[in-house]
Amino acid sequence: MKQATIATAAVLSFWLLIGYAGTTHAAYKEGAVSNGGNIKGKVTFKGALPDDAVEKITITKNTDVCGTGSREVVWVDVKGNALRGAFVFIDGIAEGKAWSGPEGGKYMIEQKGCRFRPWAQVIRPGNITIRNSDNGVLHNINTREMIGVESGSTVKKVIFNFGQPDPGDIEKELKPRRSSFISINCEAHNFMFGFMMAPEHPYAEVVGEDGSFAIKDVPPGTYTVKAWHPRFGLKEGKVTVAAKGAADVNFEFSK
Repeated sequence: MKQATIATAAVLSFWLLIGYAGTTHAAYKEGAVSNGGNIKGKVTFKGALPDDAVEKITITKNTDVCGTGSREVVWVDVKGNALRGAFVFIDGIAEGKAWSGPEGGKYMIEQKGCRFRPWAQVIRPGNITIRNSDNGVLHNINTREMIGVESGSTVKKVIFNFGQPDPGDIEKELKPRRSSFISINCEAHNFMFGFMMAPEHPYAEVVGEDGSFAIKDVPPGTYTVKAWHPRFGLKEGKVTVAAKGAADVNFEFSK
């Protein structure tokens, strides 16, 4: 029995090592992009929405700030045929443009009106500000790395989880180790949700209100582009970007 236990532990250690080794790669190299092109397109949804596309959750606390009645949590947000709340990114790009600075000088998750604002964003791994703008309301942010999105079997690993009873800012480091896909929720309010991507490179975007996106200053070459929707997972396409050219790729999700 003891030998079997040791052997099992050895096997588990081996596969854990392989799992971590499989995620390592050369660091992204920032530099000037000459003759860069653009990748543009649209993310759409086809067919009937899932029955649980919108969930109504009763508001039971802090009604003076959070509101009364129920909060509609929209898991699948479709306007026309545009699938909103999706992310589009270049997969595995090794070098290209530098990260631009975040709006307002810092990456931030704001908790205001018992909502995460913005509820979908791309950030550079590193420092992030968690702001509680709800005076008199305790929020408890739980930020989790979503491991296994590519395989369709996701496990969530906590990055940080803490209470914030007072208004103001708290600085945290957000550096996912195995996945750039991140979920956020408030442990104190079960209707507060959001999502982020924290890739190693800046070639990622949240789609617009009409489902469109434009990834700019891409070095000429052939790329795999992926769209991620937190409910429906990943889709991918191939594009070739010519010098100063524009390449189109569209993604269609369904129930």
